[in-house]
Amino acid sequence: MYALRTPDERFANLPDYPFEPHWVTVDSEDGTLRMHYVDEGPRDGAVVVLLHGEPTWSYLYRTMIPPLVDAGYRVLAPDLIGFGKSDKPAKITDYTYQRHVDWVVAWMDSLGLKDVTLFGQDWGSFIGLRIAGEQPGRFARIMISDGFLPTAIGRMPLGFKAWRTFAVRTPVFPAGWIVQAGTVTKVSREARAAYDAPFPSRAYQAGARAFPRLVPTEADDVAVPANRAAWEELGRFDKPFLAVFGTRDPVLGNGDKWLIRQVPGAKGQPHDRIRGGHFIQEDAGPELARRMIDWMSPPVVE
Repeated sequence: MYALRTPDERFANLPDYPFEPHWVTVDSEDGTLRMHYVDEGPRDGAVVVLLHGEPTWSYLYRTMIPPLVDAGYRVLAPDLIGFGKSDKPAKITDYTYQRHVDWVVAWMDSLGLKDVTLFGQDWGSFIGLRIAGEQPGRFARIMISDGFLPTAIGRMPLGFKAWRTFAVRTPVFPAGWIVQAGTVTKVSREARAAYDAPFPSRAYQAGARAFPRLVPTEADDVAVPANRAAWEELGRFDKPFLAVFGTRDPVLGNGDKWLIRQVPGAKGQPHDRIRGGHFIQEDAGPELARRMIDWMSPPVVE
């Protein structure tokens, strides 16, 4: 597998992203790849994993990481293979749903992560919920924003279909512009440039262009059996499960109701919809972090 590596200078002086880089090597059947992640906070703190989606990277969590660290948590935010500072296989066919799951599991295994609080959005939820369904004992609790686990049951929203058509057909794939289109607040020019930074040219964008095609929307998709098995297992997940979604997300904005119905641990949790678009971390990162902290804090016993 031939992979590209974005030059380090592309990530110089990014606004509000002071985090030291960390790396692990993950294996694939065609070789090894270098995977980047943020790792902030005390080594003995309770573990919070933040999984990004398409076409973003750990930069999306820049306003959530500091308050979570200040609250005493060890916060880890990987860049999925094909994104951010991680290696980028050069062919669209190098990417599959299963490979993304395997790469994230390999990253978790390499760091020995357990009792994880997972936050997932977009593909971060597609991957994270699949892993939680297959390895529920690894997770202490789960919070999802603007995400779901696709099982090819029911109709995908028109917003998703429009997005997939755009992603497949557009000759230009500007990540910063895509993030701006999926938010309700203005994204600064500098922040848009940070989302573009991982992709110096179209050659680096195979992973980003692959993702919309990998969402299993038909029953004969190769990913469907594993996703349906994970969905069934999530029907027995009785640990705390929270859904906080954006009110203005035409892509995955209705996924919360299905998750809340399916997951037993969602009962009695402070679910909510707040002002935000699909990239809710960009619109309301500090608020999401505050809600996570309040939700994770043990109740005061008097």
